[in-house]
Amino acid sequence: MGVLIHLFVGLHIIGIAALLGGFFTQMKAMGKGTARFVPAMLHGALTMLVTGVALVGLNQADGSTVNTVKIGVKLALLIVILGLVYVKRDDETVDKRLFGLVGLLTVTNIFIAVLWT
Repeated sequence: MGVLIHLFVGLHIIGIAALLGGFFTQMKAMGKGTARFVPAMLHGALTMLVTGVALVGLNQADGSTVNTVKIGVKLALLIVILGLVYVKRDDETVDKRLFGLVGLLTVTNIFIAVLWT
């Protein structure tokens, strides 16, 4: 079970990397007001959602305690991120405040994962 959990943690990190990497690739365009949500951002957010839900289930099946409040906060942030990226995915440009919000929420989600023990 431990190997399976570690596999899903790795996939979860890949999802985070895709979402945050997509954001970073558009930062220069954000300064010009021409940033857009790239497909990697949507796929990364979806990967985070699927692997995050799987990790909660696997950890509960393994008998580990799960901090449901922390998971709920992270899930709420991810749903907002996913909703924004999904709705605006076909727009040629996205408002820089909205684009920046997605980056901020992503970084916040990362720090919640790392610092909330």
